[in-house]
Amino acid sequence: MNDEVNDDTPGRIDRRTFFRRSLSAGAIAVALKTGAGTTTAWAGQAPAIIPAASSRVAIPQGVASGDVTAGRAVIWSRADRAARMFVEYSTTERFDRPLRVPGPAALETTDFTGRVVLDGLPPGQRIFYRVLFQDLADIRQWSLPLQGSLITPAAAGATRNVTLAWSADTVGQGWGINPEWGGLRLYETMRAAQPDVFIHCGDTIYADQPLVAEVKLDDGSIWKNIVTEAKSKAAETLDEFRGNYQYNLLDDHMRRFNAEVSQVVMWDDHEVRDNWYWERDLSRDDRYTVKSAALLAARARRAFLEYQPITPDASDPERIHRVVPYGPLVDIFALDLRSYRGANSENLQTVLDKKSALFGASQLATLKARLAASRATWKVIASDLPIGVVVRDGPTFYEAVANGEPGTPLGRELEIANLLRFIRDQKIRNVVWVTADVHYCAAHHYDPSRAVFTEFDPFWEFVAGPLNAGTFAPNAMDKTFGPEVKFTGTSASTKPNRPPSDSLQFFGTMTIDARTRAITVALRNLAGKVLYSVELPPR
Repeated sequence: MNDEVNDDTPGRIDRRTFFRRSLSAGAIAVALKTGAGTTTAWAGQAPAIIPAASSRVAIPQGVASGDVTAGRAVIWSRADRAARMFVEYSTTERFDRPLRVPGPAALETTDFTGRVVLDGLPPGQRIFYRVLFQDLADIRQWSLPLQGSLITPAAAGATRNVTLAWSADTVGQGWGINPEWGGLRLYETMRAAQPDVFIHCGDTIYADQPLVAEVKLDDGSIWKNIVTEAKSKAAETLDEFRGNYQYNLLDDHMRRFNAEVSQVVMWDDHEVRDNWYWERDLSRDDRYTVKSAALLAARARRAFLEYQPITPDASDPERIHRVVPYGPLVDIFALDLRSYRGANSENLQTVLDKKSALFGASQLATLKARLAASRATWKVIASDLPIGVVVRDGPTFYEAVANGEPGTPLGRELEIANLLRFIRDQKIRNVVWVTADVHYCAAHHYDPSRAVFTEFDPFWEFVAGPLNAGTFAPNAMDKTFGPEVKFTGTSASTKPNRPPSDSLQFFGTMTIDARTRAITVALRNLAGKVLYSVELPPR
């Protein structure tokens, strides 16, 4: 239940002098000092005087919000010890008459992470929240509060535009946090773009790709990585997977971004291991003493769900695919193309079954039902894998949808054909795809007039990434669904695995005009410059 915090709470300090942000320290500085070794705390359930900072609960990984819908948001954080999580929120940064929500005990079983669901939030508002942890070993001790904010979707008839951003691929191919270069700089660029929501299309970590302290670049200079114990080997244990998320959150830019922009987070393969599927044979992979991909994936999923601001599903707590309605202008359909797939193969099956599955029958049926039920102007399908881009797994197997054969749909293409036909037959309008995985940005237009399979309406697919990982040349395209490449951010001459310092890091934005309901999609570089844009009118 939400409890209103009254101004006459004992020990309450003047709100105007309540705190200053200290982003580099990842904490909120309280304004009033009293006596040696003690600090006046925020009021509420916290005591008026708390011990010195050396003994307080810390919040080293910051705060984040996610899966924001009408009236609802998930707040995530992590303490450095067993502690109970509390969240206060208000529609003003002064925290006038805030509401307080008690949260769960963050214990060893969740690596001291916790989530609080806020309900009853007003529409079309920036909501300011702050997280506080109470030490369970000594309930007199509290953390300093750490502040974040989020924007709730507008109500019907509102005139505020909506901006979504998306990208993927954080700390991959050996490129970690390099303080001398400026850390994970694209997160700061995206924050400056001020999106309402960020869609992370997967590869939130690279659990299978350890870092080394120094990498020699082509010009002879040295890229210097921060290296932690968890990032010094391929992750196998639950703590090693957790350590990969903790590593990324060492970066000031990422923590600041997480605190200001709500997210819809998905996963892809590197949260576990490159190109993984349940039956994958790891017997010849010397990086692993654990030879079961299924066991690695189970541990990785748990760490992923612990460290992301995802709405828990009461009927299926491990489900990652979901729909996030963000007001009357847009619904976001977040896919999971890892959990239900068949084994990678030559991708030439003629029957849609478990072997040729990528979505899986249940997810595909759920997606269809959600699309048909959507009343939003735009339906954004967020996919961790592209449709027409050929993504190989070895010389003869395939990782994504396309099989490199420009003929009728086969293998995983059967699911896409089935979905595209359904969208056409049900007259579901204004569907656009955003995706990642291939480490360059691109705009693809699909049209049945160019396709072998013709039972669909024309649509767009936009690709973005990486956020902080290696960049590559564009992949070949499969002709089955008639793609036309309108733009790519790299060229065929791009050398493989370009470092972030080459500035070939990309994200995309989608802005929906509340008046015309047109959507403008832009692909942007590390500096935030628009490389390509297109305006799509609603149908």
